[in-house]
Amino acid sequence: MTNPADQKVQRRLAAIFAADVVGFSALMSQDEEGTLAQVKALQLDVISPAVQQHQGRVVKTTGDGFLIEFASPVEAVRCALIIQKALVFGPLQLRIGINLGDVIIEPDGDIYGEGVNIAARLEALCDPGGVLISGKVYDEAEGKVDGTFESQGEQQVKNIAKPVRVYALGLSSPVVTPVISKALPLPDRPSIAVLPFTNMSGDPEQEYFADGVVEDIITALSHFPRLFVIARNSSFTYKGRAVDVRQVGQELGVRYVLEGSVRRSGERLRLTGQLIDTGDGAHLWAERFDGSMQDIFTLQDEMTSRVVGAIAPRLQMAEIERAKGNRPDSLDAYDLYLRALAAVREMTLRDSEEALAYVDHALKIDPGYAVAAGLGAWASTLRVAQNWPVDREIEKQRGFALGRLAVLKGQEDADALGAGGYAIAFLGGQLQEGMRAIERAITLNPNNAMALQHAGWVRNYAGQARQAIEALERAVRLSPRDPMLYRAHAARAVSHLLLGELDETITWGLRAIEENPNYNVTYRAVAAAYAYAGRFDEARNMIERLSALVPGITIRGLPEHVVFSQSGRLDYMVDGLRLAGMPE
Repeated sequence: MTNPADQKVQRRLAAIFAADVVGFSALMSQDEEGTLAQVKALQLDVISPAVQQHQGRVVKTTGDGFLIEFASPVEAVRCALIIQKALVFGPLQLRIGINLGDVIIEPDGDIYGEGVNIAARLEALCDPGGVLISGKVYDEAEGKVDGTFESQGEQQVKNIAKPVRVYALGLSSPVVTPVISKALPLPDRPSIAVLPFTNMSGDPEQEYFADGVVEDIITALSHFPRLFVIARNSSFTYKGRAVDVRQVGQELGVRYVLEGSVRRSGERLRLTGQLIDTGDGAHLWAERFDGSMQDIFTLQDEMTSRVVGAIAPRLQMAEIERAKGNRPDSLDAYDLYLRALAAVREMTLRDSEEALAYVDHALKIDPGYAVAAGLGAWASTLRVAQNWPVDREIEKQRGFALGRLAVLKGQEDADALGAGGYAIAFLGGQLQEGMRAIERAITLNPNNAMALQHAGWVRNYAGQARQAIEALERAVRLSPRDPMLYRAHAARAVSHLLLGELDETITWGLRAIEENPNYNVTYRAVAAAYAYAGRFDEARNMIERLSALVPGITIRGLPEHVVFSQSGRLDYMVDGLRLAGMPE
C-alpha cells in the first residue's frame, strides 16, 4: 500500500479568484429561504456561466463564498468584471479578490497554499461590489482588460509575511455599464407592473391559466385612470426569470411590482400575491386567496382591491365594479378564451387556426362574449396582414363580422373595443367606425397599450400622422419591453413617410426590421423612403427582402390600396415603391 507521505505534491501556477456575499449572515437572519434562493440563482445564472465563458473552474462553494481557479489572470479579471456588472442592480453584492500564485492541488481538486490565502485576504479587504487584485495579477492584466486600475499601495495582510501590492479594479468603464436599459422616469401617478405568476399546479398544461389570471388582474388595474399600469406584453418578458424588482422598476419605470402564484387543483384554486416597492425592495403586503373555480373572479377582485388600497388609497373603490367589464356567463367559455389568447400570441399560421377554433367554441357557449370575439377578429387581421396562405376574402368577412360583434357586445370592455375597432378599420375599410371604437377603448382604459397601437395604425390609414405618432409614443411608454414593439416602430416609420420625413422613416423602419424581420409591412415603407432619398441600391435591397418573404408581391396586390385610400398619400407611397423597383 502506498504511503501518502511518499506521494509527490502536485503544484501549479494559477489565478485564484475568491468571492463572498456581502452581509450574508444579516440577510439569512431576515429571510433564510429567500436568501438561499437568491444565492443559488446567483451561482446558476451569473457565476457559473461567466466562469465557463472564461475557462475557469469552480473549486468549491461555502454557502456564501466561491473559490474559483483560472489558468489565465487576464480571464480571471474579465470574469470578475462581468459578474460585478451583472450584480450592479441585483439584490446581492459580492467582494472579489484575485491573486496569481503557486497552489497545491489535492486529489479531490481542492487547492491550498499562499496563492489562495492572498486571494482570500484581498477579498476580505475589498469594498462591497468591488474587485481587488494583487500586483502579480496587475502586471499580467494591465492593458489587456477593459477596466481601470487604481493603486492601493502595499498592504500588510494577515498571516502573509511580505506586503502585497494591491490594485482596485474600477467598474466605471463603458464595458461594465449595467446591461439594463437606461432607467425610465417614474410617472406622475402611482405606477405598477404585474409580473407573470408562477404556475404551482404541477401541470405545464395549466400555464395558460396562470397567464390568464395575470391578464385579468392587469386589465382590472388598468381601468383606474389614476394608475399607470405597464402592459401585459412588457410584464411578460420577465416570465421564467429570477429578477430583482429594483431592476424591473428601473427598466419599466414603475414604483410598484405585483408578483405571485396560481395553484389550480380540480375545482380548487389558490392565488398568492405580494406587492413590492421597487425603490427599496420593501414588501407592502403579501396575502393568499383560496376558493373554487366558481370564485375566480371574486378572488381576482379581492387581490385587485388590496393592490389599489395599498398604493392609492384615495382611489374610488367603485372603479372595481367598472373594472369587471363584461364577464362570460360560462367558465368553460372563459377557459377557451384563455387558450385562444395563448395560441394567437405565438404569431404563426397554425396557432392562429387553433386560436380561431377556441374562439368559435367559446362563442357557441356564450354568443355575447365580446372579448373572445375581439380576439378572433385580431387573429383574422394577422392572417391577412402577414400574407399567410389564407383565403383573404373569407378572412376579411369573418374578421369584420367578429369585430362588429366585439364592439356591439363589448361597450364596457376596452380589449374587445380595441381589437374589434381595428378589425373594422383594417379588414372593412371603415376607418371612422373603427376609430370610434378604439377611442372608447382608450377612454375606458388609458393604460391599454395595444389599443394605442391600434389607434396609431388607424390614424395613419386616415392620413393623421402626427396624431398617430402621439398615440404610438404613449403605447411604447406603457409597454417599453413589449415583444410587439416592432409593430409600433413600423407604424412610426409609416407616419414619418406620410409626412415626407425620410430619415425618420428609415430610422424607425430599420429598428422595426431588426426586432422582427418577418413583419413585411415595414419593408414597404423603408423601400419607398430609400427611393425618394435617391438611395436606390438600398431601396432595391428592401424590395428583394420583401419578395423573399412574400413571393410574387406586386404593387397592384398591396393592401395599401385599401387601407391608405383615405389618407390622401396613397399615390406618394405607391410611387415610392415603383421608384424602388417593385413590379406592377
